[in-house]
Amino acid sequence: MLDVFITSRVRRKIIVIYAKYPDFKTHVRGLAKLIKEDAGNIQRELKRLEKVGFLTSERQGNTKVYSTNKQFPIFRELQSIVLKSQRANQQKRITS
Repeated sequence: MLDVFITSRVRRKIIVIYAKYPDFKTHVRGLAKLIKEDAGNIQRELKRLEKVGFLTSERQGNTKVYSTNKQFPIFRELQSIVLKSQRANQQKRITS
């Protein structure tokens, strides 16, 4: 259902992870391994999401670690949409 509103597959996967698990922190390569996407595409989307304020980052040595900005103005609404979308997908699978 989210694919209608968020057309970038990689961005959608990133938003789902960080909205569903707001305390989640990882670097580009860790996220690439988790969601099985190209690290270059992930890095580009992480930068976009950080620029709009959904994510924050901090340096840990030579690595940049990203985490959810819980103060993002529409974080709670976005989190609610992600959770509802996942429940709807589960219901659809059960009834099919």
